[in-house]
Amino acid sequence: MNTTAVAPLTAAEAEALVMAAHRAAESAGVTVSVTVLDAGGHLLAFRRDDRAVLISGETSTRKAYTALQLNTPTADLVDAVQPGGIFHTLPTALDRPLLFIAGGVPVQRGGRPIGAIGVGGGAPEQDHSFAMAAVDALVQGLRRP
Repeated sequence: MNTTAVAPLTAAEAEALVMAAHRAAESAGVTVSVTVLDAGGHLLAFRRDDRAVLISGETSTRKAYTALQLNTPTADLVDAVQPGGIFHTLPTALDRPLLFIAGGVPVQRGGRPIGAIGVGGGAPEQDHSFAMAAVDALVQGLRRP
């Protein structure tokens, strides 16, 4: 059992994730909302582009929450909730704000979850790529001396 403490996701890192996701979306010409949650599922950072559809705020938060709770990108879970999938009844069995649409990605440090990012407003594949770009940017930034 690994008992080594892992530093939590900081507010500065959460803001960096939001900015990186927005840069990726902006370069693709897409307006989005971005939510970052800590390991406990609490809001650390949020931003909605002025022209992003209003519901994107809710979808970004639910995608982040789902990725955090299952420690898996939501893009990898879409098939699992289809009829016959292993999580088919999960969305209705729990009273939780789960959303099985691509765009949510867990954030890990030392192989352990420390939070999650959710992006909403673009096509699901776009949202996933923006979230991944943000996580990749954060990881690259942490590797710099």
